[in-house]
Amino acid sequence: MGAGHAHRLYRHGHSPVHGLPPHTKLAATFAFVVVVVSTPREAMWAFGLYAVLLAVVAFVARVPAGFLLKRLLIEVPFVAFAVLMPFVAEGERVEVLGLSLSVSGLWGAWNVLAKGTLGVAASVLLASTTELRELLLGLQRLKLPPLLVQIASFMIRYGDVITDEMRRMRIARESRGFEAKGVRHWGVLAKSAGALFIRSYERGERVHLAMISRGYAGSMPVIDEVTASRAQWSYALALPFTALVVCLLGWAL
Repeated sequence: MGAGHAHRLYRHGHSPVHGLPPHTKLAATFAFVVVVVSTPREAMWAFGLYAVLLAVVAFVARVPAGFLLKRLLIEVPFVAFAVLMPFVAEGERVEVLGLSLSVSGLWGAWNVLAKGTLGVAASVLLASTTELRELLLGLQRLKLPPLLVQIASFMIRYGDVITDEMRRMRIARESRGFEAKGVRHWGVLAKSAGALFIRSYERGERVHLAMISRGYAGSMPVIDEVTASRAQWSYALALPFTALVVCLLGWAL
């Protein structure tokens, strides 16, 4: 997989959650999200318990609340969509603070907000306690198709390379007195985008030739063999198992 590097979502630590094998955390997060999505929207108390479970995980992982809440802002577009649902949905109406809102729209908005927020929070906790390289190793350990793992690996690495190249081009433009202020500067930005594409394409060709010259034949060598004990699996699956109990109670009550 090559050398690993930290990403902005990752928070370095030595907590029990950080120490779990990546494939156990991936499986636990996926199972938790499935359970949350399967919970009936009418069981509001269940979603409160799910939030408590994630808060416990964040506490054990030593992830500050501010760090987690700041990264939850990524779901703002979905929140905006949910807020509009009571106004545009059809069906039975109800008066709330002088506004005529759709009952089905209110339930739909709650459903999107509750399940979406919990899913994003679980994903943020996963990313906060697992490095990118470990995530890729975990996906490989879970028998995801090797080609997809390689595509994800190259995408992450080339994403960083292209971002750094864009930064250098921006600094070069600004050092020459250029500052984009309107439509008349779009031509310069378009030429910069074209140059970035050509440079990225050429870099990709050089990397591909270098890989072939070093014996690449369609699969990446596995340097670290990631394994998990039964105790580690039990520890990781405690979250989705507890959530499953809550989900079943939500359907029964």
